[in-house]
Amino acid sequence: MRRLTGANCACYRTSPVSEFDLEFRNVTKTFGDVRAVDDATFQVRRGEFLSLLGPSGCGKTTSLRMIAGFDRPTSGEIFLDGQPVGATPPYRRNVNTVFQHYALFPHKTVVDNVAFGLRMKRQPRSHIAERVERMLALVELPGVGRRFPHQLSGGQQQRVALARALINEPTVLLLDEPLGALDLKVRRRMQQELKRIHREVGVTFVYVTHDQEEALTMSDRIAVMNHGRIEQLDTPAGIYERPATRFVAGFIGLTNLLRGVVEARNDRDVVVRIAGGARLRAETTDGAAAGAEVDVAIRPEKIRMTAVRPAAADNCLEGQVASFVYQGAATEYQIALANAQEVRVIVQNVGETWRAAVVPVGTPVYLCWSRGAGLILSDAAGAQPREPGDDDEAPAAERVAWR
Repeated sequence: MRRLTGANCACYRTSPVSEFDLEFRNVTKTFGDVRAVDDATFQVRRGEFLSLLGPSGCGKTTSLRMIAGFDRPTSGEIFLDGQPVGATPPYRRNVNTVFQHYALFPHKTVVDNVAFGLRMKRQPRSHIAERVERMLALVELPGVGRRFPHQLSGGQQQRVALARALINEPTVLLLDEPLGALDLKVRRRMQQELKRIHREVGVTFVYVTHDQEEALTMSDRIAVMNHGRIEQLDTPAGIYERPATRFVAGFIGLTNLLRGVVEARNDRDVVVRIAGGARLRAETTDGAAAGAEVDVAIRPEKIRMTAVRPAAADNCLEGQVASFVYQGAATEYQIALANAQEVRVIVQNVGETWRAAVVPVGTPVYLCWSRGAGLILSDAAGAQPREPGDDDEAPAAERVAWR
């Protein structure tokens, strides 16, 4: 038997068959003419925290339902701990789900809610009592066992739902937007708590969300989904710093896309000329050839805004402040360029003199960034691989490589 990690968890299961707790192999799910999930192939390592991230209708919840067994793939196969589960009914799959709206029994106490799964399995009473106490300690709810759900806050109810799911010792814990019903402050606190609990119990988490901040905060890796396909599967830093497609670049955080044509390239640099004649320089990767149309992508926080034109001519655009929004820790500026494009710039509010540093609307400014901060999105076919084994391309209208 293998013990899962964590001082507060006495969870056991048989020796693993596979190094992956979960695998999708060419999984497709259709509803009529709609492909909710389109040929998805990926693996989730044992003890990993993977988030399925994307807008409504991208296929993330359908993927979760297929893992749980509530829906069956139209084609392809899902594996849990190395075993195919296509013919396995939901109640025989060693997974549990935490839902957005808790799904607690309102007429049962906290203890009875948490103990429900073990009682259904007819576990000994002493074992149940010990496990319930341990789970409530894990989610930091000691002393509330006699209360009913309506006597708890939303965050406390979600902790009870989490304890009820973990007490059954699942191979994979599925979390379907579990923090969506909480207010912002409680949600952020619960993000940290979920990450702590994940570290302590060592169970594989598969987390569905449309909130990019949640995914970036908690995940070991993120699968960004769009129209049923996985556009990129990578670490949070990889997703943010090196997005593989225009969709990922636009969906994760804020991104400025400046359209232009590759003017020249060598072993070190790519030079792109945009509308208005400005030249932008980026590091050479596997990029498009001279003459190709590309987008130069630059994050707003990587741009330096100055009143004086620097000596370097590349990666420096002239414009004027069109508007700004104070956001507390930072101020976001909308800069109108001479070619009628607009660029967003985020400037951190540091020190005690931020009021004097705010740049008024109409002020001429220069926007500059380093050659390593700008990245090139090419229209060339052959998208960056999403995961080993996933060799199908996206539809032609969506194919784009990060170059």
